[in-house]
Amino acid sequence: MDITQKITEELGIKPWQAEAVINLIDEGNTIPFIARYRKEATGALDDEILRRFDERLKYLRSLEERKQTVISSIESQGKLTDELLAKLEQAETVVAVEDIYRPYKPKRRTRAMIAREKGLEGLATYIMSQDATVSVPEEALKYLNEEHEVNDADTAIKLAIDIIAGDISDDADIRTWIRTLTAKEGVLITSVVPAVKAELEASGERSVYENYFEFAEKVDGLPGHRILAINRGENEKVLSVKLEAPVDKIEGRLFKDLKSSANKVTQQYIEEAASDAYKRLIAPSIETEIRNELTLGAQEGAIKIFASNLEQLLMQPPIGGKTVLGWDPAFRTGCKLAVVDATGKILDTTVIYPTAPQNKVKEAKLTLAKLVKKYDIDIISVGNGTASRESEQIIAEFIKEYDQGLYANPKKQLQYVIVNEAGASVYSASKLATEEYPDLDVGERSSASIARRLQDPLAELVKIDPRSIGVGQYQHDMDQKRLAEALGAVVEDCVNSVGVDLNTASASLLEYVSGISKPIAANIVKYREENGRFDSRKQLLKVAKLGPKAFEQCAGFLRIRDGKEALDCTAVHPESYDAARKILEIMGYKPSDIITGVAKGISESLSSKNKLQEKFGSKHGNSKSDRPSMKQLAEAANIGEYTLKDILNEIEKPGRDPREEAEAPLLRSDVLEISDLRPDMELKGTVRNIVDFGAFVDIGVHQDGLVHISELSDKFVKHPLDVVKVGDVVNVRVLSVDEKRKKIALSMKKKRQ
Repeated sequence: MDITQKITEELGIKPWQAEAVINLIDEGNTIPFIARYRKEATGALDDEILRRFDERLKYLRSLEERKQTVISSIESQGKLTDELLAKLEQAETVVAVEDIYRPYKPKRRTRAMIAREKGLEGLATYIMSQDATVSVPEEALKYLNEEHEVNDADTAIKLAIDIIAGDISDDADIRTWIRTLTAKEGVLITSVVPAVKAELEASGERSVYENYFEFAEKVDGLPGHRILAINRGENEKVLSVKLEAPVDKIEGRLFKDLKSSANKVTQQYIEEAASDAYKRLIAPSIETEIRNELTLGAQEGAIKIFASNLEQLLMQPPIGGKTVLGWDPAFRTGCKLAVVDATGKILDTTVIYPTAPQNKVKEAKLTLAKLVKKYDIDIISVGNGTASRESEQIIAEFIKEYDQGLYANPKKQLQYVIVNEAGASVYSASKLATEEYPDLDVGERSSASIARRLQDPLAELVKIDPRSIGVGQYQHDMDQKRLAEALGAVVEDCVNSVGVDLNTASASLLEYVSGISKPIAANIVKYREENGRFDSRKQLLKVAKLGPKAFEQCAGFLRIRDGKEALDCTAVHPESYDAARKILEIMGYKPSDIITGVAKGISESLSSKNKLQEKFGSKHGNSKSDRPSMKQLAEAANIGEYTLKDILNEIEKPGRDPREEAEAPLLRSDVLEISDLRPDMELKGTVRNIVDFGAFVDIGVHQDGLVHISELSDKFVKHPLDVVKVGDVVNVRVLSVDEKRKKIALSMKKKRQ
């Protein structure tokens, strides 16, 4: 298989692009580095395509390795033919390779092997021949053998049928069309386990799997979330699951392919062997294969959604320049508070007890008032865990009283926001948190994390295993290695897209920077602690284990503010510094103009006549001929046009944060109860999670409401991700409320008059 050609066709890219990407990957370049700094080589392929490219390259190379292993094995048996070799070389999946290999694969002793050992292959051949004239029982008498316990014709025939069934089962072509037909027409049937049904009836309880107690649906087109739900129900021994194939159609075609009716003497025996081959040997393994494929497809779909949700969560805009009070709600142990300044530094921590059983609301409010006054707090960031609802009510009351001047003359409007605290407890009890805040207890670390994930979601959330962040579905049912790889790639892309301040970044954040391993990240922090702040990117080469290759990969993604080199605060790579200086010179600017903001007018200068006219002549010095001007400027700087455009963008907006383009979190100053909700009520909410069948929206009542996919838009919606993303602030309308089951149905459709 020509891997380059295959990937070219699959991704719709050009052969030279595929060759370039393969070379860059093989040279040890990371995907973020290739996407950002090797655009000329790849034709500006983005990180999404490059990730897919990398995955397919790994799969296809693994496939080719497996092919070579199989070829060598068959060859060592002396059974490799030109036809067999061609089939293996043309195979495009591991499943296809294994089907071809099946007859030659070393295996435990089968009934067919035993029958051959007993000398029944001749009878099997006779039955499968088209010219048999003697009855099979009569022919079977020739194969009786007391030593092998073949004492009668029936035994001999049974053994011969075992051989035929084994041969049919090992036929790759037969297995392929049966698998294809079953995948197209098969039906997945589920039912409740009788013991579970009896238990539920006795207790009067309901099961989350009750939709699948009597369920049947064709596997072709079965939604991924249903597959995962069924799998979980089966694993928990609540559901019984089977795949019902079109047996009559399969057996009919088998009989036809084997030409069983061509000879009435052997027909019944061929058909018996075919039925046995299918029901005993083929059907069980194909059911397993198809269900595995369904699960794999469902998992990949869920991982894709998880990854998309995670990216959106990580890329939520930071609320900078604000002092935040982090509030970790609880009952018995009290609510832990942490005041964090605009730089992320912890100023104060305390515990209040406004919730049950202590209910010290008045005392808690007085403590809040003191903290607000002392530290000039702007926002209260509340975790959405246990006692969040009760905490929210107290905060809303406090803000109203504060605004009324009950505690002091308010300097500004105090607001609060509910943040998803998923993973905060995991982080606070981790070794990392202990190292970061050795003097704080678990609760104080958690409240600080809740505050910081509002100030800078990306910097805080990278400290937590992505699987614990709470924006996925069925994450514990996934292939954990595959999930970790996919989510790790998302975090890596986000971190490198935003860029990292070299002098403030934690080791956990640095780990995700292109080219930086965990040991190197630790060494960067150690170097910083021992030698003070970095003044230039070049200093990175003094860090232990950070060699030229690692420097090449990471330097462009690390920022140094107020350093010796003005370009160090931009995403311009050090390898392009000479080019950037040349561009600035041509356009009449100095590197220092980047810091002062004077160079923000470079695009305007570029589109005007003056500077380019002076340098390149009047022919291309006007806006109508911008591209030739850009081309000449790129040539003068000895770089490509993609790199030129990136450099110009950075000169205009040094260290631009792409998160600024996203909508800021929804800040609140009041609170609602679920009992306050009424049909047709219109509210503002924040999208917290997205699944195949809709989006969960926080509308301020602690319990997220579901906007079903059918209610996301007045237009047809193929997938929720086409309409909304995590963190979006949306307008919703209440459709129905089930207080007992705590279910809220919402709509984003326009209300029909």
